[in-house]
Amino acid sequence: MDYFCDAVIRQDPEFTESLLLNSMFAKLHRAFCERDKGDIGVSFPSADKTLGSVLRLHGSYAALEQLMSTNWHHGLTDYIVFSELSEVPSKCQYQEVRRVQVKSNIERLMRRSIAKGWLSEAEAHERIADAKEVRVKLPYLQLKSQSTGQTFRLFLRLGKAVDVATTGDFNSYGLSQKATIPYF
Repeated sequence: MDYFCDAVIRQDPEFTESLLLNSMFAKLHRAFCERDKGDIGVSFPSADKTLGSVLRLHGSYAALEQLMSTNWHHGLTDYIVFSELSEVPSKCQYQEVRRVQVKSNIERLMRRSIAKGWLSEAEAHERIADAKEVRVKLPYLQLKSQSTGQTFRLFLRLGKAVDVATTGDFNSYGLSQKATIPYF
């Protein structure tokens, strides 16, 4: 993770920042799925209550160069400015960027558990019906599932800055349950 590339969303009177970020992230997710390498992570350096207007890609120079040469961002160049590939500052901290899955819709959870065969209808009513729905105030991306076609929220928890990096692989969203990315 010694290089990075920033994708900065331009202000546009027709499209919101979050709509453009969601569109860009959906295209990036497809590119990560096609690459299937797990060597690039993402962060959101301007995040506060929302994820902000900057998506930062982290990886080796070769990995980022290969990703950017695929033209995964086709159709977004009027709305997004990409920086040159740059070295990560030598003095930086590190941050975890993780997906948080919440049980926000009990009925959907019951239907899914039954449909997938994880639980019988009786077991689902017994185990899940009394569960409490959980609401979170985390920033999120609104995405459409490639497999089911359903829209869902990908909630993200941006960890506190730490001084020591943790290595690991990244999933098809550029997230990891244990690896950190440079934070600067």
